[in-house]
Amino acid sequence: MSKRTQSYSELRIIGGRFRSRLIKFPNTNDIRPTPNRVRETLFNWLAPYIVDARCLDLFAGSGALSFEAVSRGASFCLLFDNDRKVIAALEDNRERLQLTNIEIIQETFPYLKSKVSGLFDIVFLDPPFHQNFISKACNWLLDTGCLSPQALIYLEIESELNELPVPSSWQLLKSKVAGQVRYCLFQV
Repeated sequence: MSKRTQSYSELRIIGGRFRSRLIKFPNTNDIRPTPNRVRETLFNWLAPYIVDARCLDLFAGSGALSFEAVSRGASFCLLFDNDRKVIAALEDNRERLQLTNIEIIQETFPYLKSKVSGLFDIVFLDPPFHQNFISKACNWLLDTGCLSPQALIYLEIESELNELPVPSSWQLLKSKVAGQVRYCLFQV
């Protein structure tokens, strides 16, 4: 019987303290890392807010958004994902970068409210495409009461979605399209 090996992909952190450092993640169809130019634009948008921010990454995948946030001065990131191989890769990246301000939890969405403590200033909401997670995740965020006043929500969705499934009280600050990805920044 042959032993199956897991292949990994890599991407570079593009700014901050860990600029140019590589993070690795399982090479699967389920992970769609935010492209470099989209991350660069996002973190330009977040530049006035990222230092000392508490961040929540609801569908971590590669972890690129959270590792980038910490590299640029976020004080804490809580990452959720349901895949144990993804979790193992996130933990390995955290260890290699010697980060103590990243917490990683393996759980399937919707997550347990008891695991989310404190308020979050920035939320990364980049779920798998075509699975209708956005409105459920937005409702979960409101139900848990985990958003700080004026929290920022980064949303990455399929570009073909015409209607953004977010609460009407959220204010759209920025929005762009890059290929098949539409990415937006909202304020609560």
